[in-house]
Amino acid sequence: MESCLIEPSQGKGESPLPPAGIFAVSPSDSLAFPGLAKRYHLNQQFLFHSKLFASPSFFLAGPAVGAPMAVICLEKLIALGARRIILYGWCGALAPSLKGGGLFVADSGISEEGTSPHYPPHPGFPPDQQLQNRLNTALERSGHLLHQGIIWTTDGLYRETRSKVAHHQEQGALAVDMEYTALSGVAAFRGAALATVMMVSDELYHQQWRSLVGRKSFRSASKKMLSLLCEELDSGGLCNP
Repeated sequence: MESCLIEPSQGKGESPLPPAGIFAVSPSDSLAFPGLAKRYHLNQQFLFHSKLFASPSFFLAGPAVGAPMAVICLEKLIALGARRIILYGWCGALAPSLKGGGLFVADSGISEEGTSPHYPPHPGFPPDQQLQNRLNTALERSGHLLHQGIIWTTDGLYRETRSKVAHHQEQGALAVDMEYTALSGVAAFRGAALATVMMVSDELYHQQWRSLVGRKSFRSASKKMLSLLCEELDSGGLCNP
C-alpha cells in the first residue's frame, strides 16, 4: 500500500504494553475497569477518550463504540506492543438460535462499515484461528455455551431496517455489531492476532425489537464475563505464544 502521512506510534513517555490483552468496546463494561485494575494491579495509561490499564501480564482497554474510534484505539494498542487481542463486546441477534444473554463467537464477517475499506482486503474477516480456538476452549471449560457464525458489522445503529436484517439473514449472518469487521481487518494488516466473544444484548428477529441492555441482570452477567477474561489472561494460559 501507499505510505501514509500519519502512522500510529509509541509516543514520548508512553509505556509499552504486554502482548496480550482485552479490548472491551462497551461503555457499560468500562465501569468495571477500576475494580479490575485494582484486583490485578494494572496501572492506568492514556488512550484517547478511552481507558487503558496494564500490568506485565495483560492490558485492559476500552470503551470504543463504532468502527472508526475502535480502529483508532486498536492501532494505538498495536503500536504500543499489543499482539494478541481479545475483543469483548455486545451484539444483536439475527437468528432465533441466539438468545439474549447468550455468547456469540464470530468466525467471519460482512462489512457495512466505512473503515475497513481503507485497509488491504481481508476476505471474509476471519479471526486468528489459533487464538480463537484457545478462547473458545477456555470459555467452554468454564461452562459457557458458544454460538459461532457470521456477523454483520454496520455503522448505522439506527438504520438496521427490517429489509437489511432480512437480507443479512439470507446471507447467513447470525449477529450484528458495530466494530468487528473493521478490527479484524486492522489486526490482519498489522500482523496482530484478534479473537472475539460477544454477549447478545438484543434480539432483532422478532416483530418488535427486544433489548436486555437496561436490565441489571444482563449488565451484571457482562461484567462477570469481562472478569472471567481477565482471570484467564492473568493465569497466563489463554494468550501465551
